[in-house]
Amino acid sequence: MQTVRKRQGKDLHLKSAPGVSKENVPQKKMQRFHFDLWLCLTVQNWILDFGRPIVMIILPLEWFPLNKPSAGDYFHMAYNVITPFLMLKLIERSPRVLSRTAVYLCIITFVMGASIHLVGDSINHRLILSGYQLHLSVRENPIIKDLKPASLIDSFELLYYYDEHLGHLMWYIPFFIILFIYFTGCFSSGEEQKKVPLAGWLLLGPSALYYWYLVTEGQITELFLLTFVAMVAMVIFQHHKGLGPDSNGLFLFYSFGVTVFLVALWVAYLWNDPVLRNKYPGLIYVPEPWSYYTLHIKKSH
Repeated sequence: MQTVRKRQGKDLHLKSAPGVSKENVPQKKMQRFHFDLWLCLTVQNWILDFGRPIVMIILPLEWFPLNKPSAGDYFHMAYNVITPFLMLKLIERSPRVLSRTAVYLCIITFVMGASIHLVGDSINHRLILSGYQLHLSVRENPIIKDLKPASLIDSFELLYYYDEHLGHLMWYIPFFIILFIYFTGCFSSGEEQKKVPLAGWLLLGPSALYYWYLVTEGQITELFLLTFVAMVAMVIFQHHKGLGPDSNGLFLFYSFGVTVFLVALWVAYLWNDPVLRNKYPGLIYVPEPWSYYTLHIKKSH
């Protein structure tokens, strides 16, 4: 009887061992499809980022004087707070323990870069209302090239650098690093976890279309392609270990894949446009949608 009790005690001890329970329960919990976070990210991206310049065009100018923040600026402020919060929540749900130092540095840099862009983009929009043409360079714009003294042109070029180069790099590099870090933890051996639910397929189109806008308008094609290639390499590496992307990993991977296709269609459509070709020289030619708007759509209205 004593021997039986000892064996039962050992079995109960093994079943209640903290290492076993912590390893199994959270993993199943963390690997479900995060519909709430993906939905929030997609909706706020469309409203606060893509919708930002649209609301500035639609709302009457007298509501937001040129010397005050516009409605789009308030959208940008909300984006700078909500997006890093949602990305932190996404990282928290990763089934794998990720480097907190790397994540914190990325979030801090992201907020700083997006804030730099907020200021530059706010002034840039006011220039558009005054006749600035996005498909032309700073010095070629009619409202800029006749400024006196001429040193003011250098100041506007510095503003353009902060807005379109430094701000974008500090904004988008940590953004894609965080998504890739999250993606590295989205691998599983369970076949039932490697399926995108219906809700994910419904979000796939809007998510990919937003990333198309982000890549083209942000002029970050090289960064995006590098991230996508790194994701493909990670999938191949994990496949050799018998692992595959779970539902969240597949959603992110498919979104990026469709984005590559949309960017290719956009480039093919504008391949022979001489004005945009002149504005975007170099090996990789990807015009900005708002440059296309000021060149072809705004002129016709």
